[in-house]
Amino acid sequence: MAGLYFEDFEEGTFYDTVPRTITEADVMAFAGTSGDFNRLHTDRTFAAETAFKEPIAHGLLVLSVVTGLKQRLGIFEGTVIAFLGLTWNFKAPVFFGDTIWARIHIEKMKETSKPDRGITYQKVEVFNQDGTLVQDGEHVLMMKRRNADQAEG
Repeated sequence: MAGLYFEDFEEGTFYDTVPRTITEADVMAFAGTSGDFNRLHTDRTFAAETAFKEPIAHGLLVLSVVTGLKQRLGIFEGTVIAFLGLTWNFKAPVFFGDTIWARIHIEKMKETSKPDRGITYQKVEVFNQDGTLVQDGEHVLMMKRRNADQAEG
Protein backbone atom coordinates (compact mmCIF):
# COMPACT_ATOMS: atom_id res chain seq x y z
CA MET A 1 0.00 0.00 0.00
CA ALA A 2 1.28 3.46 -0.86
CA GLY A 3 1.39 5.99 1.93
CA LEU A 4 -1.51 8.34 2.44
CA TYR A 5 -1.04 12.04 1.93
CA PHE A 6 -2.28 14.70 4.32
CA GLU A 7 -5.45 15.17 2.22
CA ASP A 8 -6.25 11.45 2.43
CA PHE A 9 -6.67 11.52 6.21
CA GLU A 10 -9.92 12.56 7.84
CA GLU A 11 -10.44 13.68 11.41
CA GLY A 12 -12.20 10.93 13.34
CA THR A 13 -10.73 8.04 11.33
CA PHE A 14 -9.31 5.02 13.20
CA TYR A 15 -6.62 2.57 12.10
CA ASP A 16 -5.75 -0.65 13.98
CA THR A 17 -2.32 -2.22 13.71
CA VAL A 18 -1.51 -5.89 13.56
CA PRO A 19 -0.56 -7.42 16.92
CA ARG A 20 2.98 -8.25 18.01
CA THR A 21 4.19 -10.37 20.92
CA ILE A 22 6.87 -8.84 23.14
CA THR A 23 9.49 -11.46 23.95
CA GLU A 24 12.28 -11.73 26.49
CA ALA A 25 14.70 -11.50 23.55
CA ASP A 26 13.12 -8.14 22.58
CA VAL A 27 13.67 -6.84 26.10
CA MET A 28 17.27 -8.03 26.28
CA ALA A 29 18.07 -6.59 22.84
CA PHE A 30 16.54 -3.26 23.87
CA ALA A 31 18.53 -3.30 27.12
CA GLY A 32 21.71 -3.81 25.10
CA THR A 33 20.86 -1.12 22.58
CA SER A 34 19.73 1.47 25.13
CA GLY A 35 22.11 0.55 27.93
CA ASP A 36 19.12 0.31 30.30
CA PHE A 37 19.77 -2.88 32.24
CA ASN A 38 17.40 -1.99 35.08
CA ARG A 39 16.88 -5.18 37.03
CA LEU A 40 13.11 -4.77 36.81
CA HIS A 41 13.49 -5.69 33.13
CA THR A 42 16.44 -8.10 33.17
CA ASP A 43 16.53 -9.98 36.49
CA ARG A 44 13.76 -12.50 37.23
CA THR A 45 14.80 -12.96 40.87
CA PHE A 46 14.80 -9.22 41.53
CA ALA A 47 11.52 -8.70 39.63
CA ALA A 48 9.84 -11.48 41.65
CA GLU A 49 10.17 -9.25 44.72
CA THR A 50 8.48 -6.26 43.05
CA ALA A 51 4.80 -5.40 42.75
CA PHE A 52 4.84 -6.93 39.24
CA LYS A 53 6.18 -10.32 40.44
CA GLU A 54 8.00 -10.85 37.13
CA PRO A 55 10.11 -8.82 34.69
CA ILE A 56 8.38 -6.23 32.55
CA ALA A 57 9.26 -4.73 29.19
CA HIS A 58 10.79 -1.27 29.07
CA GLY A 59 8.07 1.30 28.45
CA LEU A 60 10.19 2.87 25.74
CA LEU A 61 10.60 -0.51 24.06
CA VAL A 62 6.83 -0.76 23.77
CA LEU A 63 6.63 2.78 22.39
CA SER A 64 9.32 1.90 19.84
CA VAL A 65 7.47 -1.24 18.79
CA VAL A 66 4.30 0.82 18.37
CA THR A 67 6.08 3.14 15.92
CA GLY A 68 7.02 0.04 13.93
CA LEU A 69 3.47 -1.34 14.06
CA LYS A 70 2.20 2.01 12.77
CA GLN A 71 4.69 1.84 9.91
CA ARG A 72 3.51 -1.66 9.00
CA LEU A 73 0.06 -0.21 8.27
CA GLY A 74 1.57 1.20 5.08
CA ILE A 75 -0.39 4.43 5.35
CA PHE A 76 2.71 6.42 6.33
CA GLU A 77 5.03 4.83 3.74
CA GLY A 78 6.96 7.58 1.98
CA THR A 79 4.62 10.38 3.04
CA VAL A 80 5.84 11.26 6.54
CA ILE A 81 8.14 14.27 6.49
CA ALA A 82 8.87 14.34 10.22
CA PHE A 83 7.79 13.02 13.60
CA LEU A 84 7.33 16.37 15.36
CA GLY A 85 6.60 15.27 18.89
CA LEU A 86 4.63 13.19 21.30
CA THR A 87 3.10 13.05 24.72
CA TRP A 88 3.04 9.59 26.24
CA ASN A 89 1.56 7.79 29.22
CA PHE A 90 2.50 4.43 30.68
CA LYS A 91 -0.71 2.89 32.06
CA ALA A 92 0.03 -0.78 32.77
CA PRO A 93 3.00 -3.15 32.54
CA VAL A 94 3.79 -5.23 29.48
CA PHE A 95 5.13 -8.65 30.43
CA PHE A 96 7.25 -11.05 28.42
CA GLY A 97 4.82 -12.90 26.15
CA ASP A 98 2.18 -10.15 26.05
CA THR A 99 0.79 -9.38 22.62
CA ILE A 100 0.20 -5.70 21.94
CA TRP A 101 -1.52 -3.74 19.18
CA ALA A 102 -2.32 -0.08 18.67
CA ARG A 103 -5.33 1.97 17.62
CA ILE A 104 -4.53 5.24 15.86
CA HIS A 105 -7.20 7.93 15.87
CA ILE A 106 -6.72 10.94 13.62
CA GLU A 107 -7.93 13.58 16.07
CA LYS A 108 -6.92 16.80 14.38
CA MET A 109 -5.41 18.02 11.14
CA LYS A 110 -3.76 21.35 10.56
CA GLU A 111 -2.60 22.98 7.36
CA THR A 112 0.71 24.78 7.49
CA SER A 113 1.94 27.92 5.80
CA LYS A 114 3.82 25.71 3.32
CA PRO A 115 1.65 24.15 0.60
CA ASP A 116 3.62 20.90 0.47
CA ARG A 117 2.82 19.73 4.02
CA GLY A 118 0.25 19.42 6.76
CA ILE A 119 0.24 18.19 10.36
CA THR A 120 -1.76 15.30 11.82
CA TYR A 121 -2.41 14.90 15.53
CA GLN A 122 -2.95 11.24 16.31
CA LYS A 123 -4.27 9.75 19.52
CA VAL A 124 -2.52 6.41 19.92
CA GLU A 125 -3.76 3.73 22.31
CA VAL A 126 -1.84 0.51 22.96
CA PHE A 127 -3.67 -2.57 24.21
CA ASN A 128 -2.55 -6.02 25.28
CA GLN A 129 -4.16 -9.34 24.43
CA ASP A 130 -6.71 -8.90 27.23
CA GLY A 131 -7.83 -5.49 25.98
CA THR A 132 -6.04 -3.67 28.78
CA LEU A 133 -4.85 -0.19 27.85
CA VAL A 134 -1.10 -0.31 28.55
CA GLN A 135 0.06 2.98 26.97
CA ASP A 136 -1.47 5.97 25.27
CA GLY A 137 -0.69 9.43 24.08
CA GLU A 138 -0.45 11.67 21.07
CA HIS A 139 1.86 11.52 18.06
CA VAL A 140 2.28 14.61 15.90
CA LEU A 141 3.40 13.94 12.33
CA MET A 142 4.16 16.28 9.47
CA MET A 143 2.81 14.74 6.26
CA LYS A 144 3.35 15.42 2.57
CA ARG A 145 0.49 16.94 0.64
CA ARG A 146 -0.51 15.33 -2.64
CA ASN A 147 -1.05 18.60 -4.49
CA ALA A 148 2.54 19.64 -3.94
CA ASP A 149 3.84 16.35 -5.44
CA GLN A 150 1.61 16.72 -8.50
CA ALA A 151 2.78 20.30 -9.01
CA GLU A 152 6.42 19.10 -8.95
CA GLY A 153 5.74 16.24 -11.38
